[in-house]
Amino acid sequence: MSGLPRGLVAMGRAAGMLGHILHGLWIINTRWSKLDAPQRQAYVGWWSGKLLRVLGVTLQPLHAPTTTARLITANHVSWLDIAAIHAVIPEARFVSKADIKHWPLVGGLATAVGTLYIERASKRDALRVVHQTAEALSRGETVAVFPEGTTGAGYPLLPLHANLLQAAISVNAPLQPVVLRWHQPGQPYSEAACYIGQMTLMQSLWRILTARDLHVRVESLPLMETHGQERRALAEALSQRLSAALPPA
Repeated sequence: MSGLPRGLVAMGRAAGMLGHILHGLWIINTRWSKLDAPQRQAYVGWWSGKLLRVLGVTLQPLHAPTTTARLITANHVSWLDIAAIHAVIPEARFVSKADIKHWPLVGGLATAVGTLYIERASKRDALRVVHQTAEALSRGETVAVFPEGTTGAGYPLLPLHANLLQAAISVNAPLQPVVLRWHQPGQPYSEAACYIGQMTLMQSLWRILTARDLHVRVESLPLMETHGQERRALAEALSQRLSAALPPA
């Protein structure tokens, strides 16, 4: 589609995205309750990978599979980060801002795959989610968080919030640092993928729909042990690990 006007490309991608979301909702409403955990994870991985393809995004996974319960800690660039990680690590349950629960169409999908919602402005709610995350980890589940707390430009890394790391420390679960890098030819950090500042979701969606040769690299780094760690020191060590894996802009 590289020779077509970008408006036509965007319309085709938008139609494909809507159809794929509706297909996902059909699965949730008709089949989800009958599936076991591995079957659900297979659907999550398939659905997320296809969403990226429908939007013209090329996935570049660098991941060594593991069955260890862990807290995935990734940098945050785009509202598509969850799909990028789910395409590679479909077993992950995400901690996401409560607003997503009410997004049209997508909110229902997020809730069905076990998303833990957090009111970021509420310290009391953050404590509740820390306890929920610790309980999930202790059951052997994998949970994913974005410790920057908001989306950034891709480089440099924003300061990390340490609160949610306490969940892993309290149950001795390891961290799994994951580095996301959205890029395009000539742009080591894609401007089209960024969802920052006063940009609306629709503005961000349009930039992605019209982007050329958009890629996302999902790189899993070695596990970090949390036993006996202090959360702020752990956040600093995590920040250094993530930053070292991001090439200079």
